[in-house]
Amino acid sequence: MKLQNLRVIDLSFFIPGPYLTMTLADHGAEVLKIEPHDGDPTRHIGPSDGPSTVYFRNFNRGKKSLLLDLKTTADREFLKNLCTTADVFVETFRPGTADRLGIGYAEIRKCNPGIVYCSISAFGNSGTYRQRPAHSLALEAMSGALSQTLGNDDKPAIPGIAIADYLSSLQGLSAILMALLRREKTGLGDYIDVAMQDAVIGACANLVGSTLADNTQPIAKNERTTGGSAFYRIYSTRDNRHIVLAGQERKFVENLLHSLHRPDLVPLCLQGPGPHQRQVIEFLQGIFLEKTLEEAVAWLSKLDVCFGPVNTLPEALSDENAVSRGSIIQDDLGRRHIAPVIRFLEEPPVPSLHEPSIGEHTEEIRSRIDNNRH
Repeated sequence: MKLQNLRVIDLSFFIPGPYLTMTLADHGAEVLKIEPHDGDPTRHIGPSDGPSTVYFRNFNRGKKSLLLDLKTTADREFLKNLCTTADVFVETFRPGTADRLGIGYAEIRKCNPGIVYCSISAFGNSGTYRQRPAHSLALEAMSGALSQTLGNDDKPAIPGIAIADYLSSLQGLSAILMALLRREKTGLGDYIDVAMQDAVIGACANLVGSTLADNTQPIAKNERTTGGSAFYRIYSTRDNRHIVLAGQERKFVENLLHSLHRPDLVPLCLQGPGPHQRQVIEFLQGIFLEKTLEEAVAWLSKLDVCFGPVNTLPEALSDENAVSRGSIIQDDLGRRHIAPVIRFLEEPPVPSLHEPSIGEHTEEIRSRIDNNRH
């Protein structure tokens, strides 16, 4: 696999850090998860279907768990010794915490100048709010993303996924891989400061046209991807389910409206988003209310248009395309896992579907480090 012989020190909990480091583990890296004696909090969140919660195993499969008390000198020194053999260090403490523990980048770099050290925090290590705690929803709110994520009542709605968590995780992953590539040439590591707020602001690039141009707030219900287009909307069906149209290119507009014998509505859709599309939206909503979700899917499948049913999670995991791509895989215990998203033709991932028990690998790693020292 691509990352064999890469050693990663993982001092992260919940989503941003663990998702990043699990991706590295899926592709062959040895990820050493450092846990306190009460373990990662996600070991105790949500349902279990085996030796751990589904939440924990979804972010920590394939890792090795070490119990360390970083408030003790002995365990801090052990961690530093471990870092001399590591390539990557990931932490998600509040800024300043790692420094106070004596394991900040300046200290770890002394042990290993080639280490790539990634910090993921809410507001970054240099921001005005650097000491302020926050989780994903607060960052989505403060970045402006929630002001464009509105329900039918025009009030902000909570996104179904933790957007800030995953965006910052993937930005961190990209940065680590870039730093490792640079290290191949220079032999030097680097420090990566990922702010979740930055990650979400960066993902608003398609929304901030009017804001960057003249400092005005876009009106979500009139914008191209947030409600102002008949061909980028959610529609109700007769059986109280929902379906989306999600392609505004001319050919998709013409294919659908011509099939409904309403070519007169095409020009309205080609003028861009805005209130002038209300007539088209109301027409299409009437059409969908005459059909069940199953009937709507069958009908649209015959046309060359972009659409998708609003699936439940059980429906999504059993979707025929997801199944045919192996998006869900099964372990020896019969438990289902989400397959690695990054796939290669050469050296594809072969993820370990075993999640570690608390401290399972402490003795193994301690003895290995001790033997290396002697």
